[in-house]
Amino acid sequence: MIQKIAIQGIPGSFHHQVALNCFGNEAEIVGFRTFEEVAKSVANGHCPYAVMAIENSIAGAILPNYELIDRYGLWIMDEYYLPISHNLMALPGQRIEDLTEVRSHPMALLQCKKFFQDYPKISLIDDVDTASVAQRIGEESLVGIGAIASKTAAAIYHLEILAADIQTVKNNFTRFILLCSERKPADFLPNKASLKLTISNEKGSLAKLLTLLSAHDLDLSKIQSIPVIDEPWNYSFFIDTVFDTYENYRSALAAVRAHGGGIKIFGEYRSRKEEAGMVFQPNIASR
Repeated sequence: MIQKIAIQGIPGSFHHQVALNCFGNEAEIVGFRTFEEVAKSVANGHCPYAVMAIENSIAGAILPNYELIDRYGLWIMDEYYLPISHNLMALPGQRIEDLTEVRSHPMALLQCKKFFQDYPKISLIDDVDTASVAQRIGEESLVGIGAIASKTAAAIYHLEILAADIQTVKNNFTRFILLCSERKPADFLPNKASLKLTISNEKGSLAKLLTLLSAHDLDLSKIQSIPVIDEPWNYSFFIDTVFDTYENYRSALAAVRAHGGGIKIFGEYRSRKEEAGMVFQPNIASR
């Protein structure tokens, strides 16, 4: 059975590349304009799975996407780390010296800013995303305009790569999560979890929470705070934690609840950080 995979973006985007890497060429990849449309498509059953960027090793967390997971009640079933390669491309026959504009997603432009210091005549212009600029250049035969996008986008839209891997920081990864609508039985023990923890606005409450987690040997790989909208001056925390044993993890959650903390589990899965750039084999059959 062909699975529908929801992504934000179009063919040639990094989301598209991750969907192919995780689910294979036989999957039907459905592109949406916004992340909210992606979340909604999974929640309403239109697509059983989705791929969503959640953080970048340079730019940090994409906090609004955590809010979407929370609001639509989605489940994180896996993660994937993609090494990000930014490439300057244009119509075949163009040279860098022929370009007057380079367009891309603002984050891509920021990550490549140092490269363009040697080309002061080129204006860097924010656009919707990486692949859509490449698509527009190819389909409209735009002369003098370059795009920063993936090598896959260059191949799809018949553009020529003028300079490869132009990002300032070469060790640049984006972490993506694989989403489904509800928790399903798995045939493995996880060693990582994404949580939403809510604590009261009392002196030392955050320090006590962190001490509890540390006492149960939980390693926090990320923590982000957001205000609780209907409870002024109270905060929730989006946390990613890695643990050696599932028993320690469950004991930590019980201890947090016993001390009055609220817990919502977004997902329990395997940490893939050590597998970054390796062949990915998602375990979705049992989910």
